[in-house]
Order: sequence, then C-alpha cells, then structure tokens
Amino acid sequence: MTLPIEAPNTDYDTAALREVVERRFTWAAGFERNAHRYAHRTAMTDLPSGRVWTYAELGADAGRLVAGLAAHGVGVGDVVAHQLPNCPEFALLYIAAQGLRAVSSPMNFRLAPGETAYALDQLRPAVYVYDTERSEQTAESLAKADFRPRVLIGAGGGALLPGAIRFEELCAEQAPVFTAPADGSTWDETSRLFTSGTTGMPKAVPLTSFNEVLTAHDVIMHFPVNPHDRTLNMSPWFHRGGNYCAGPNTMFYVGGEVVIMPKFDAGAVLDAVEEHRLTYLVGAPTNLERLADAQEAGPRDLSSLHGIITMGAPLERAAAIRYQDVLTPRLGNGYGVTETFWNTFLRPYDVIDMPGTAGQACIDDDVAVVRVFEDRVAEPDELAAKDNTEVGEVIMRSVKAGYAYADNPREQKKKFRDGWVYPGDLATWDENETITIVGRKDDMIISGGENVHPVQVEEALAGHPGVAAAAVTGLPDTEWGQLVAAYVVPRPGFFTDRQAAATELDRFCKDSDDLANYKRPRRYAFVDELPMTATGKKKHFVLRGQAPRDEDDGLFLKP
Repeated sequence: MTLPIEAPNTDYDTAALREVVERRFTWAAGFERNAHRYAHRTAMTDLPSGRVWTYAELGADAGRLVAGLAAHGVGVGDVVAHQLPNCPEFALLYIAAQGLRAVSSPMNFRLAPGETAYALDQLRPAVYVYDTERSEQTAESLAKADFRPRVLIGAGGGALLPGAIRFEELCAEQAPVFTAPADGSTWDETSRLFTSGTTGMPKAVPLTSFNEVLTAHDVIMHFPVNPHDRTLNMSPWFHRGGNYCAGPNTMFYVGGEVVIMPKFDAGAVLDAVEEHRLTYLVGAPTNLERLADAQEAGPRDLSSLHGIITMGAPLERAAAIRYQDVLTPRLGNGYGVTETFWNTFLRPYDVIDMPGTAGQACIDDDVAVVRVFEDRVAEPDELAAKDNTEVGEVIMRSVKAGYAYADNPREQKKKFRDGWVYPGDLATWDENETITIVGRKDDMIISGGENVHPVQVEEALAGHPGVAAAAVTGLPDTEWGQLVAAYVVPRPGFFTDRQAAATELDRFCKDSDDLANYKRPRRYAFVDELPMTATGKKKHFVLRGQAPRDEDDGLFLKP
C-alpha cells in the first residue's frame, strides 16, 4: 500500500520551486523556448511536399492554429480529436492543443468505421480533424456515432464532407507566435491516447504535460538525441511509440528535426537517410527486415545514422546481426505499453549478448516480475525468481504513466495498483534483472507492431452465417512477427470447399464496418471443434501452441 507523504525534513520553503515546476516544467514551455532559441534551425521537413519549417516558422504556424481553434470555441479541457497519418497537420495540432490547455487525441487512421464511432462517442471532442482521403469512411463513422463534434475539419486536398472546413481555413491569418499558456500547469491533461482493451475496443489513456516532458527526457537520454539530430519515425504517430519516440514530442522538445513520411516504403526511407543525412530511424522489427532487403538490393549511403530503434517485438540474434551488418551497428529495442511508454531498453551494446530479451529497466523506471496466482494478483514485492525460468507478470512504476483510463474505472482498477502498472504481459528475469517477455495474459496478437485482440476478430467472424464457432490466435511469421490465424467450426452444410470458404471469410472481414483491415485473419483452418474449458471458455493457449504444427502440416489455408 502507498504510504502518505510525511512533512518536509527541514524548514526549507519549496514554494518558489514548486511554482516554477508547476508553471514552466511543461512541454509547451519547452517548445516555446525552442521557437526563439533555435529560431533559424530546421524543425520539420515534410517529404511528400518538400516543405521545410524552421522553429520560428513552426512557432508562428502553431500560433495561427491556436488562434483559429480558439475562434471556433475551443478552450480549456476541450478534446481536439484527429485521425491522420504522419503529416504536418498532426504535428501542429499536437502543439496547438497545448497552447489552449486543450487535449490532443490522435486516433488510429486504420480503424473501421464502427471502431472510430466508438472512439468518438468516448471522447466527445469539440473538434474532429479527418483525412480527406478517407472521407467515405469518415462519413460512415459519423453516421454510426451518437456524438457529433461541433467542428469538423478536413486535412488534405480531397473533397470535404458537408459542414466541414479545410484545415488551412482553420488557421488565423494573423496571430501571435505560440506561447505556453500563462495559467497552464504541468499537471494539465495534454494528450489522450488509445489502446486496445480486454474487449478489443480502445481504452482512452490520459497523459499530463509532466508525462510529456519526462517521456521526451527518457528518449533524449536513451538514444541519445540532441538538437543536431534528424529523425524519421516509420511508425504511425498515433502510437505512443510514434509521436513520443523521436517524433514531434521528443524532437520539438530537444530542438532537433522531425522528417515526415506518411506511409512506410523501405526504398524511400533509405533514400531519405542518404539525401537528408538522417541520424535515427524508429520502427518495428518488420520495418528493419524490409529495410535490410532493400539495402541489399540497392545499397545507399547510411553513414549518417547514429542508430535504429525498434519496438513492438524482441530482436532475435540472427536478425540483429544481419541488421547490424547491413544497416547500422547501433540497434536499440524498447519494451513498454501505451500507458507507460517504454520501461525497459535493450541498448546497442547489449543486442548481441542478450538477443530476444527486452533489456533492463529505463533510467527513471522500476520494473519487476511478480508471481502469477490463480486466485489473485500478486503484490509488487511478491517477486518471481530471478532465474530466467519462472514465468511471472511484468509490472512497472514510471513517471511516464498517467495511472488512469478516461471514464473506465473497472479497467483502471485492474491495471493500476499502488503506483504500479500491471499490463498483463508474462515474462522471466535473471539476476541482472534483464527482462524476457514470453507471452500475454490476455492472448493479444501483435502483427506488424499493431495489437489485435482475438475476441474482436472472433466476434466479426461469428457474424457470418456459415460460422458456428471461431477462435483466433497468432501464427509466428518472420516478416510480421505474428499473422492473425483463425480456427473455424463450420455450420452444417456450409464451407464444403475449404479454399473457397477461406476466400469468402476474407471478403466478409474486409467488408466489415467493425474490423480494421489489418486485424483480419491471413490464415484459416477449418476444424470440427475448438479446445474449451469445462466452463465453456476457449483455450487460446492451446491453439497458440499447436498453430505452428498445424502450419507445418498444411492445415492452414491462405485466402
């Protein structure tokens, strides 16, 4: 149990220090400083358009957006939702919301319309900024949602939805340069991110300016990065590991340069490294595999790279050796969750000696592996043996965590306990407290760095009239980490042609309004029954174990 904070240990009055921390230890204050401190340095380069912003120009544009949002009634505590790829508008919204003491909420642009509608109803945003290239999906989402944002803004050159205005029209023509709000606090909620919950639908994760600053500090220390670095994050910025891992959060705070590429293309990334002399790349191991293939096919000059940082899956020894040989000797790998950012870091000098591990705790974090009990959750001091054999649950205590879910007290109580976060991952650790992740308590599938919850996919498949039952698991894959694989029990008289059935179910999932495209199964196996417990629950762990054997035996069909 958390003990109360005792009285100060001396008569030193910390009131003046507390006031400075409260008002100026904010991410907005950090960006404001850089807008004049590094006024003529490059802050952002947009590869598709070729446009470049200095810090002075970025501060001016952010100030115009602050004024434009305010003119449309956006103020303290309002949610500014945006569903965009990596683009200048995303970066500007992230900055401007903090200038108003509003809350920036980036949404996954890969969501199906039903999922987006769910998120909008949770957020109830004052503003919703959408990508005009996805106007049709956005219209479906708005039709399905119960809540309608009062301001609808289209980013991009596509046709606008009725009632929407263009992003450029939102920005005021004349406005002061961006400044941190005088009444702002380091405890202000600044961002509300989304992660998948136990039902497969997203949970809203609030973060404060305090979290924003300390996340930036964490990356600055661990890469490390400085104002002379130029970074390209290959992951979508709506992820905690996108914006916050050498994306706008980190680089605009340290005074470096963000290079924007909306969609990953291995050859284009390598070209950008050579042309723009990038110093860091960030992405999932899947990205590195494709980069290595492209570099071997057509070598570029990658000598400017200080390192490549990966997240989402461990680095295997053979793959790490290849990437070090083909791409850069300096590889790093971070482990964490949306709620806490990363909490362990496998440093470049440890990649070869500790392959497949998640490394050790980050500088400001406490990480432990606790025992797993059938009838209760372990206390933080009930540790698993440090023998790299006993499997326990990894937990973390971090200043990068907000320790809450918005409007979700049940899940909040489950995940946050006495200052510790229980994310549901299983792990071992050794005498040096090196963490090795071995699985997930909730059977989550991670494919290409994206979380896919089996229950949501199973519910979508169950909507087909030919499906009597379905269970979904992850099938190991060298490119994607895991493929979504479905075991299907057909109803009598259905799916007599199994190959045609796989194709039919694939089409059915593609047409679903409630299932994002990346979540649909890539392999199907048709079986007579599913492994079940005595109480009727599916044994996902059994399927996870047998899936590789079934793949070897040819049981799975590719649509």
